[in-house]
Amino acid sequence: MAATVWKGYITFGLISIPVRLYSGARGEHVEFHQLHSVCHTRVKQQLYCPHCKRVVERDEIVKGHETSKGKFVLVEEEEIQKVAPASSDTMEILDVVKLSDIDPIYYESSYYAVPEKAGSKAYSLLLDAMQHAELAAVAKLAMHRREYTVVIRAQQKGLILHTMFYENEVRAVPEYEKIQVSKVSPKERQMAERLLQSMETTFDASKYHDEYQKRLDQLVKAKSKGKTVKATPQREKAPVIDLMQALEESLKKTKKKAA
Repeated sequence: MAATVWKGYITFGLISIPVRLYSGARGEHVEFHQLHSVCHTRVKQQLYCPHCKRVVERDEIVKGHETSKGKFVLVEEEEIQKVAPASSDTMEILDVVKLSDIDPIYYESSYYAVPEKAGSKAYSLLLDAMQHAELAAVAKLAMHRREYTVVIRAQQKGLILHTMFYENEVRAVPEYEKIQVSKVSPKERQMAERLLQSMETTFDASKYHDEYQKRLDQLVKAKSKGKTVKATPQREKAPVIDLMQALEESLKKTKKKAA
């Protein structure tokens, strides 16, 4: 059974909808531990102070924020607790926006919002209204000692919630800002569109897999049985050719696959 990560109410005007949040996605990867090569025992990390030149115990550790090079302000855990967001069981909708206006770069984590039985009717009403109007809701949420701005959007089955990065957390990359968009000819555009259309299909998430993690899993299983695995064949780099020629050759390949 899935674990509830937050329980409370979505407030929509004077309407309160009791919901539970469940994690919508979780990364999976083959995990490796650091072992001593001599005896294959897991090693332990120690905290070392280069000034005192000795290993430091956990109870000697304090928290500090660096204000300038080598200078720190010490902060007690109790002081952090004082300014932490007040625990709240209410998620108030602050704004309603067009979903298309939100750049996906702001999305952080995803959650399923599941209604409690008592809020089923109000939940269905909000879901239906958001679907028909093609709108999303922006709200505030206090969870795990953090305050989040969240976006609530409607899917066919129910409401999905995304925690958001704040504007100051989205990185500005000078190299990206300096991109010079080159002019393309009408013929180049038409051929590129034809190539895209020839590759067009319905999105199906089940088609895509992490092949590297799969090969790591196979490696671990093979090694545990004293076997070896073949190296991954490397992809050959395509030769540098004329752009129009590349488009033509690409179209020929997609036609062969479709045949």
